[in-house]
Amino acid sequence: MPGLHINDRQMGLYMRSRHTDTPAIAAAKAGFSTATAYRIDADPRLPSQKKAPRDRRRPDPLAGVWDSEIVPMLMAAPGIRAVAIFEEMCRRHPEIGQGVRRTLERRIRAWRAVKGPERDVIFRQEHPPGRIGLSDFTDMGKLGITIAGQTLDHRLYHFRLAFSGFEQQEDLTRRYEDLVAHYGMTPTRNNPGVAHENGSIESPHGHLKKVIEDTLLLRGSRNFEDLAAYRRFVDEVVGRRNARNRKRIEIERSALKQLPERRTTDYEEARVTVTSSGGFILRRVFYTAPSRLIGHRLRVHLYDDRLECFLGSTPVMTVSRGRGQPSGKRDHVVDYRHVIHALRRKPMALLNLVYRDQLFPRRAYALVFEAMLAKESERRACRIMVELLALAHECGCEADLGAAIEADLEAGRLPDLVALREQFRPETATVPDVVVELVPLALYDELAAVHQVGTDEGVA
Repeated sequence: MPGLHINDRQMGLYMRSRHTDTPAIAAAKAGFSTATAYRIDADPRLPSQKKAPRDRRRPDPLAGVWDSEIVPMLMAAPGIRAVAIFEEMCRRHPEIGQGVRRTLERRIRAWRAVKGPERDVIFRQEHPPGRIGLSDFTDMGKLGITIAGQTLDHRLYHFRLAFSGFEQQEDLTRRYEDLVAHYGMTPTRNNPGVAHENGSIESPHGHLKKVIEDTLLLRGSRNFEDLAAYRRFVDEVVGRRNARNRKRIEIERSALKQLPERRTTDYEEARVTVTSSGGFILRRVFYTAPSRLIGHRLRVHLYDDRLECFLGSTPVMTVSRGRGQPSGKRDHVVDYRHVIHALRRKPMALLNLVYRDQLFPRRAYALVFEAMLAKESERRACRIMVELLALAHECGCEADLGAAIEADLEAGRLPDLVALREQFRPETATVPDVVVELVPLALYDELAAVHQVGTDEGVA
């Protein structure tokens, strides 16, 4: 319709219809004009991919006070409310109007998300089946319950087993439809449950896996330095297989269509909210995040091997991508540096932490915690373990500290926290002794006398 912007769904419908219909008919099915159809043919990007960041439409009303006054206030008093800063700015600068309040609140919230202080984190606990029940009273007065015409003012006792939960599935077909539409392909499906109908790909699957298995045996190791090294390994195996079919590939290439001017996006985009647990859940995987981002909504680019997270247009973190377990159990991708400040205030939260095993950056840390639980009280073991993690973070000695912990375990002793702090503490810079020899004041008198003599001779 005139005056309305088209959306990704309309464009997807148009691209699918274009396989069999003219631009005019496909545009009519999608609900927009033929002129818009020709613009789409010239630029096949989705409408969501064409949106450019909006520039400022009016002068920044806070430009004169943000860096010089507001930011120092935020740094000096991290817990100050935005409304208090606004009232103070209005007192200092009467020219700032009331309409700037929401702008200031948004600016302060964005600043705290990137440069503000660490925030408290709620640590969700793992509850074995049948072990823990949760109960509480809840006020039911607002529901207006009546008994024989009389209002029943009461509270309800609520009991719930902590292990209960549910599972939600997602539809993964839309991305595939967008992919085939972008490259001008027509998708087909085999009948569900009839595996042999897909034999054209199932058989090569088996052959490729056997070739990779043989190559790994010849390589003598299944370990790779990183994901990129493994990708190069697979590319090399596939490249050798393709080289044997070079002639047939050249024949087929002449029958292929030209590629689009632009490649399709190699990531999915999602929106997540950082919860009070100090992270967010995406695709049955919990990811920790800096606690400053709690309450903020992030834009996530979901790649095959990583997640790139943005607050507005500002990149705030990149993490490795996790995979949900086949059993449906939630996986965790944890960076202990995101939560260690909060764990120091609540060390006992480590004991039954849901992602405790994923919290430890190296195997040595997990082993020493198990050893301390066996020989020390739970409270002392949690406190020492949290301090070891804090030491690794603050001194940047995660690998060296892990090696020292492992050496202590091999020697049959628990690590000494005081000794390790002394060993890994940063070297303090020594201030050199500077000796300043003061010139006797009598020399200034002699200089003055010489100057006086010279002046007198010039006069004579």
